[in-house]
Amino acid sequence: MSEGSGKMSVMTAAEAEVRTGTVTHTVVESAMGPITLVGTGGALSALLLPSTRPRNHPADGRLGERDDASLADAARQLTEYLAGTRTVFDLPLHLVGSDFQKRVWRGLLRIPYGTTWSYGELAAEIGLDPRTSSRAVGAANGANKIAIVVPCHRVIGADGSLTGFAAGVERKRFLLELERAPVGGAGTLF
Repeated sequence: MSEGSGKMSVMTAAEAEVRTGTVTHTVVESAMGPITLVGTGGALSALLLPSTRPRNHPADGRLGERDDASLADAARQLTEYLAGTRTVFDLPLHLVGSDFQKRVWRGLLRIPYGTTWSYGELAAEIGLDPRTSSRAVGAANGANKIAIVVPCHRVIGADGSLTGFAAGVERKRFLLELERAPVGGAGTLF
């Protein structure tokens, strides 16, 4: 089973600025349809599932040239995740958003594989009052451009309901069910 080190590297604003010139993409086939991975300077900057809302695409709409080699590690790790053999990603990320959005997205990275948190729980995890910030946290969650790797699909309503997902609630359900299955095909005794 591939778990990775569990450490995602997130670039600083200065590093991101340096990387804005080189945008590439690759496509990974999956049971959900083709998934487009977009890289900026070698760091993953977007993961677009079929039917992903346009607001979750890169701001300038650029996917860059197709370059399978530059995103080979991201494609491999995504394929392992979808096969049920990877629980943690270990990739450099290029997060593009406001400071608040990045704070929420870093919080998403702390949600363990196979578990779900409510928007309120996510707010509390990043040091906010869930009574007053759950909606803002939900909006930032919805603006995440790196679905699956930055696991916004693991956030659900306080009542346990499946709430919005940029690529549709059915894909969110698919991902949550994938994470409930025994990792690596190993069964449990009870």
